[in-house]
Amino acid sequence: MIRDQEETTEQQGVHPDETAGTSAAASRPETGRDPDQGKGRAAGPDPTDAHAEEVEGDEPLLPARVHRPSDLMRLLVGILAIVVLLAIAGFAHGTTSGLEQDINKGTGQAPDLLIKIAGLASSIAILLVPVAFAIERLIKRDGLRIADGVLAAVLAHGVTLATDLWVAKAAPDSIQDALTQPSPGDIHALTDPVHGYLAPVIAYMTAVGMSRRPRWRGVLWVVVVLDAFSMLVTGYTTAFSILLTVLIGWTVAYGTLYAVGSPNVRPTGQTLLAGLRHVGFHPVSAARVEAPDAASENGDRGRRYFVTLEDGPPLDVTVVDREQQAQGFFYRVWRRLTLRGITTRRSLQSLRQALEQEALLAYAAIAAGANAPRLIATSELGPDAVILVYEHLGGRTLDAVPDEEITDALLHDTWRQVKALQSRRIAHRRLAGDAILVDPSGKVMLTDLRGGEIAAGDLVLRMDIAQLLTTLGLRVGAERAVASAVAVLGPDAVADCLPMLQPIALTRTTRATLRRLARERSQREREAVLAAAAAGKAAGPEEAEDAGDRVLDKRSGNEAARAEKHAVRAAKRAEKRAIDEALEEAREEDLLTQIRHQVLLIRPQAPVEPARLERIRPRTLVSFMAGAIAAYFLLSQLTHVKFGTLFAEAEWGWVAAAVLFSALSYFAAAMSLLGFVPERVPFLRAVAAQVAGSFVKIVAPAAVGGVALNTRFLQRAGVRPGLAVASVGASQLVGLGAHILLLGAFGYLTGTEKTPSLSPSRTVIAGLLTVAVLVLVVTSIPFLRKFVVTRVRSLFAGVVPRMLDVLQRPQKVVTGIGGVLLLTACFVMCLDASIRAFGDESMSLSLASVAVVFLAGNALGSAAPTPGGVGAVEATLTVGLIAVGLPQAVAVPAVLLYRLLTLWLPVLPGWLFFNHLTRKGAL
Repeated sequence: MIRDQEETTEQQGVHPDETAGTSAAASRPETGRDPDQGKGRAAGPDPTDAHAEEVEGDEPLLPARVHRPSDLMRLLVGILAIVVLLAIAGFAHGTTSGLEQDINKGTGQAPDLLIKIAGLASSIAILLVPVAFAIERLIKRDGLRIADGVLAAVLAHGVTLATDLWVAKAAPDSIQDALTQPSPGDIHALTDPVHGYLAPVIAYMTAVGMSRRPRWRGVLWVVVVLDAFSMLVTGYTTAFSILLTVLIGWTVAYGTLYAVGSPNVRPTGQTLLAGLRHVGFHPVSAARVEAPDAASENGDRGRRYFVTLEDGPPLDVTVVDREQQAQGFFYRVWRRLTLRGITTRRSLQSLRQALEQEALLAYAAIAAGANAPRLIATSELGPDAVILVYEHLGGRTLDAVPDEEITDALLHDTWRQVKALQSRRIAHRRLAGDAILVDPSGKVMLTDLRGGEIAAGDLVLRMDIAQLLTTLGLRVGAERAVASAVAVLGPDAVADCLPMLQPIALTRTTRATLRRLARERSQREREAVLAAAAAGKAAGPEEAEDAGDRVLDKRSGNEAARAEKHAVRAAKRAEKRAIDEALEEAREEDLLTQIRHQVLLIRPQAPVEPARLERIRPRTLVSFMAGAIAAYFLLSQLTHVKFGTLFAEAEWGWVAAAVLFSALSYFAAAMSLLGFVPERVPFLRAVAAQVAGSFVKIVAPAAVGGVALNTRFLQRAGVRPGLAVASVGASQLVGLGAHILLLGAFGYLTGTEKTPSLSPSRTVIAGLLTVAVLVLVVTSIPFLRKFVVTRVRSLFAGVVPRMLDVLQRPQKVVTGIGGVLLLTACFVMCLDASIRAFGDESMSLSLASVAVVFLAGNALGSAAPTPGGVGAVEATLTVGLIAVGLPQAVAVPAVLLYRLLTLWLPVLPGWLFFNHLTRKGAL
């Protein structure tokens, strides 16, 4: 009896003629699920079957559908192509007009009879061919692909309707001219920008996978081209409209396939057993040795099986198919783009290349003298999978070995295998705990060589040493890991790897482990500080009272009061000292630092400066892209402004008022910070720190630079680090709450003014819908939900106790909340003054409208990754002012003046104050 937990290929919606290399056994029907399967137990043969022609495959269910990275890649390419096409249509108007004239001139000579025949035939065939193909697929029980095609066609039709509406109502004139032309039947009407039936047909034929059926694909493409040609010749479309139609259909098809998943065509366990028989083995049973959804950074390592034979030792078989090979594709692409010279393999290899690379590395490792699995056979399983057959290796991975069993001999043996590889310049590239196997005799074997490299460079070889040092250090500590490495490799080789000892050079799983340990260390430090603070608060009042009683016995009057205050301050200093001592005792070095210290004890002159491995940082890339978009937006707006006439007619009194409000905002910022700091901090020095923040904002995102500077300032002012962070967090939290409340209040007031663009119901409903959508998105995505819960928990852990301390001082509360409100008022008044400086009274806006525009622009500026919110703030403010009724000729210079006064002009004084406070030790 054949038992298999997978669905057969045909049951998964793929016809058997699509899986070449699949034996007849693969198409036998399932007989149910064995309750003992899925537990890693290899089932034995049927005792009545002397020749073992029928075998059992022990394997969990494969998913019926998979999300292919290749579909996502094609979706992104399609979206990019659509954007490029619309950009060309929008900005190269002369080119598009000339192209249409040339096409009309060339097609005008075509015979009318030929055009009519082609149009009639194509209009009929464009509907009949997809229907005929659907009937043929349904007869062969491939209904899932037809369902995917129909869904893609429906979505493509919806996208075409939306595109037609956008082109007719909101698109620029240049795009409308490129995609439409006067209809031949009615000169007062325009042709459709996107063909409502051609895009769904293209989406359908792409989604059903006609690429594997050349005849059908050829017939349908001929029909599509013929239909497009007839439409173009008769004047019912344009060349850009045809291209846009094809791109929309193609993009929607791959978006649908990635969203709903494609039918899984991975080889089943029965296909594997048939493939083994094809290369001369006689398998009895096959069992998966790891979960099919095991997550790792090298998810393309393939599925692994333990196979027993009739007449020989068992085998370890690895199956690699296209879907598993594509796993981690985007991660590998990102590593290849961002890291310098440490990735030589292609991001996406063909199955033949992957097979040859793993076979070459297996043979090369054994030839180098390293203990590695011996490859004894390879084979293809049709066009979509390959198998690699190894001799079976018993034992446990290093991750499964208990700490007490990891002896020095085992460590030395591990390093000897790495030394053997490096002697032939072979890099493993993934020396994690699950790639190191310890057999029952204690011998170390290196597995997972597929991601390695032949003729590797020095940089990659040093990264292998750094990775293994970290892997072993996580298990036995830095001292034993370094000592074992030095004993085998020598001190020089170990010292040379120190520049590679940084998180980005390690595997993803190792980095995740290091981050988890860092969080645990921080938690222990936080608990130690809280315990010391609680003990200090409990002991402080008693010591202060005892000291006060002693001085009262000896003195009287003012001297006794001063002595009592002195005793209280002494108790607070003692409490601070106890907390600092507790923090120092609880502070632990991270593993990488411990490894560096151990190496430096052996080679003090070893290089310790981390090597520059990153070619580009993600933040730099995002900032560059945002800056480029902002620069384009600003330049396009500036071309419509006549600055000479504008500045000649400017109201310089209002310019002076804007300068005054901008300067006053720094005092308000100091109030909003110090209002949440119970400790005594000089006010003018806090104002100077806020001015210094103007310089910091230019080199860091708006929401990051100010927080870091204020935290550093409070620490230098004598506030403990944890309390400094809590104070700044409390200020930010109150500022956020005030921002949301003010935005809602001013939005409602703006709607009640009966302006033509806004009404209170729309404002309130739009705000509520936005909040509801954000909440639903966050709560429905596990990653975002965990992220928000973690951040909120850490926020309440530090900020709420600090807020309770502040609430005991009403004066501080008034100062903090008043500073937050005054800061917003200063910026709103500065923007309003900037508007009045370039517009007359008839162009002025209400303060409520200006406040709404400012609050929205400030929110986007804080979220933008660019320094100071450059680009995002200017764009939002300009668009917002135009939306509430301000002419563009006034909105653009008003926003530029506002940003000049609040961002750019304060940079020089900010730099001076930053250097001054740094020399004074205040930063």
